[in-house]
Amino acid sequence: MPKAKVTKTSTAPVSSSSTTRTPVKINTGGTPMWYKVLMFGFMLVGLAWIIVNYLAGPQIPLMAELGPWNYLIGFGGLVIGLLMTMGWR
Repeated sequence: MPKAKVTKTSTAPVSSSSTTRTPVKINTGGTPMWYKVLMFGFMLVGLAWIIVNYLAGPQIPLMAELGPWNYLIGFGGLVIGLLMTMGWR
């Protein structure tokens, strides 16, 4: 059976000291915790305001005085929280 021809290459083997690795940063400048808490807080408070207004709005004096403005307050909190998600990294 014929043997395969061996070709010689001119490339030298790479030593481990010539390849340097840069350390990977664990925190790459993500969103701070206070921002996330504030963002989710706005969304939850807005949702809670709408639910409380729907279930017990007439029995609560402040909500009864505000009338339809309660929807603006609730949806305003939701919208602010949703707009804040665009800054979340």
